[in-house]
Amino acid sequence: MKHEYEFIGKTLFFPEKGILVIGDLHIGYEHALMESGILLPEQQVQEAIVDMEAVFEKVKKQRQKIKKVVFLGDIKHFFSYEWKEKSNFVKVMYFLKTHVDAKNIVIIKGNHDTMNLGFDFQDYHIDSGIAFLHGHEVFPEVLGKEVRTVVSGHLHPSVILSENPGVKSESYKCFLTGHSQGKEFIVVPSFSEFYEGTPVNNYREEFVESFSIIPRKDILKFKIHIVGEDVVYDFGTVKDL
Repeated sequence: MKHEYEFIGKTLFFPEKGILVIGDLHIGYEHALMESGILLPEQQVQEAIVDMEAVFEKVKKQRQKIKKVVFLGDIKHFFSYEWKEKSNFVKVMYFLKTHVDAKNIVIIKGNHDTMNLGFDFQDYHIDSGIAFLHGHEVFPEVLGKEVRTVVSGHLHPSVILSENPGVKSESYKCFLTGHSQGKEFIVVPSFSEFYEGTPVNNYREEFVESFSIIPRKDILKFKIHIVGEDVVYDFGTVKDL
């Protein structure tokens, strides 16, 4: 079945509309780790920009064009004010504005975005029957009749794979796709390399029901698409893990 979207690395792209979707950045997570005593070089934002540049280059090689960029919220990590988060996001925006008109950069408000960092945040964004929101809170317009596809972040989906139980395991970011509430849903992984995500292997009922707008009974039927180095792999459904 041919979809109107494609996975490019950790991003979601709608070729015909030229819309690129970027999941939770969590700028500041690196500093949170530092505050906990973990020594790290300050490279979170630079790595994010490098990853974004690679996406733009791939789209260009496919003779396609990115006309709009949608951030799915949780731009920042700290719930309180942290000055470096703003200055670092300015760097991200400066990069994007060299590729996309500023008016076509949409920033959705996530539950971590208690400060707007000086930019305009939206609760949701609807374009050509596709609704974009963070995923911690639902809005009536998002489930309206004109919307057929809902794109969200928030859950930071990932998968833990083990060669031998109890011996070696690795975590991989993943997309989730499925149907819920009469809509097609696509859950986008966190864009931050510093935060692998929350394993769908361990979607406890109380966690999903209290944390997501998608009921657990529906998420269990969602398909998993694991982000590899150069390709995204289909990996069955959540309930089959």
